[in-house]
Amino acid sequence: MEIKPTRSELMKLKKKIKLARSGYKLLKKKRDGLILEFFEILKKTKTVRKELTEKYKEARHKLNMARLLASDIEIRSAAMAIKDKPEIIVETRNIMGVIVPRIESTIEKRRYGEEGYGTVTTSIAVMEATRAYAELLEYILLVAEVETSIKKLLGEIEKTKRRVNALEFDVIPKMIKLSNFISLRLEEQERESIFRTKRIKSKR
Repeated sequence: MEIKPTRSELMKLKKKIKLARSGYKLLKKKRDGLILEFFEILKKTKTVRKELTEKYKEARHKLNMARLLASDIEIRSAAMAIKDKPEIIVETRNIMGVIVPRIESTIEKRRYGEEGYGTVTTSIAVMEATRAYAELLEYILLVAEVETSIKKLLGEIEKTKRRVNALEFDVIPKMIKLSNFISLRLEEQERESIFRTKRIKSKR
């Protein structure tokens, strides 16, 4: 038995097409917005990575200078004297529905003598090396934040692109094709109904 489509089914399908098109537009806006955010953070990533490399070189240089000017015992003593260890605070922020990390720390820029070791017994070279490594740690945390954000945004962009493409090239075209088919079938049914009515009238 042939199942005949109805006007109500066609109306429901047209509503679904309208919703799908609306969702498609929203997803396209989200995809484009995420791509813009991605490239903004990518620029920042390149900058902080370069700065991290420079800070690492600087810290290594200052540590080597400290080793030349002070003994390893003095350097270890200074390291062990620092009791106030930095605290890492990981929070989050929302970028167009994507949760990315915001990493902060309690590393502070202290003046010489505020690190916890004695300024009289500790050489300037050791103190400079200590501060250089504290700054290096700040940049490591910053790179961790931006690179994690990049990965999360990239994953969401790919997922959104797949959904946009599915709607554009698969879901919406299929629904439109089905809508057109139902419209044609309804027109045929109406013509058949009119033809039957005319035949019945002519027989009378």
